[in-house]
Amino acid sequence: MSETLISGRIYKFGDNVNSDIIIAGRYLIYIEPEDLAKHAFEMLGEGFPAKLREYDILVAGRNFGCGSAREQASTAIKGLGIKAVVAASFARTFYRNAINDGLTIVESPELHAAVKEGEQISIDLAQGRITHLGKEYAFAQIPPSVRKILELGGLSNYLKAREF
Repeated sequence: MSETLISGRIYKFGDNVNSDIIIAGRYLIYIEPEDLAKHAFEMLGEGFPAKLREYDILVAGRNFGCGSAREQASTAIKGLGIKAVVAASFARTFYRNAINDGLTIVESPELHAAVKEGEQISIDLAQGRITHLGKEYAFAQIPPSVRKILELGGLSNYLKAREF
């Protein structure tokens, strides 16, 4: 379930975080978030999945989620307990996969340069703003239909809840 107000400690990435780095192809045999999370970002070094569990929000530069169009990338991030990803921009396929998976994602080109790893931010989805050290960064508000998908935890839950 997605929240309207998301706050927490950030882990900061640079540009072009590839979906192959988020979850290596050899782990695509798994579908459960917890199983994928055990291997998320492990290419970045020993104990890396465990390190990311200490953070609530990922902040990245441009083109987050580029590379292979694997939906397990967003599932692995959710499995780590990450509440949201804020990036300067997202690869389009990752963006849609994240929404379908119920992972809150926000585009904010200005935030990346302003934050440092370990700092706190607050994301107000209803107001379309991120607060960091007393400064606000606006972002395009998420359309109501997409917010509903996020609130229900993903597209499959959204479709189950709808009456046809």
